[in-house]
Amino acid sequence: MFSFLRKKPKKTFRPLKAHKEGTKRAELHAIARRTLGSGDMAAAVELPEGEDENEWLAMQTHDFYQETLILFSLIEDNLTEEAFPSMTAGPKYEYFWQDETEYKTPTQLPAKKYIQRLLAWVDEYLSDASVFPTDSDMVFPDNFRSVVQRIFRRLFRIYAHIYYHHWDSIRSMGADAHLNTCFKHFIFFVRRFDLISSEELAPLDELIASFLADHDASGAAGSGGAAAAGASAADS
Repeated sequence: MFSFLRKKPKKTFRPLKAHKEGTKRAELHAIARRTLGSGDMAAAVELPEGEDENEWLAMQTHDFYQETLILFSLIEDNLTEEAFPSMTAGPKYEYFWQDETEYKTPTQLPAKKYIQRLLAWVDEYLSDASVFPTDSDMVFPDNFRSVVQRIFRRLFRIYAHIYYHHWDSIRSMGADAHLNTCFKHFIFFVRRFDLISSEELAPLDELIASFLADHDASGAAGSGGAAAAGASAADS
């Protein structure tokens, strides 16, 4: 195992429990791990034949959250308020935080606080059985897909921030290939299930295009590089 993967997230966040053995979600997780190991991202994100799409989305949302939590732990110590007084992705994109409780209007927050709140917000959803059912006799809510879309839209912002502002640090610890693999997996998934609009993906559009071109050319996973500049600011 790479040494950087041994770094544990701060106690502010807790890794979610593994998928319960014997459940459909654990079965889907095992399928996803096997296909991901093939290196073909398009195949890895495809809904297995005969399976429920909501179950697939739920399992993948859980796993992508875990991956993002690890990536955050790699940059957390560098996220001082002095260095990153706001949540940005390069000079042209700034993200404002908004939630249903404390920040009901878009609010500028330091990058670290923004990401901490974002991850805590996702954790609350994933831990809520009325949104992400854990028993087979429970049904998914009518707004489940819109919740998943919102989660992935916000998780993308962490990737955008990392690529623009922490790429050199990630490379210095030897985690660049891991970051690229995680993001490539993320992009193929959100594109397959139409979870994030092209406008929201714009901060990393050149990097995304290079990943897609690599896949079209070789059909195998590859490593990308640093991100390109965007065109306009984003809101909450």
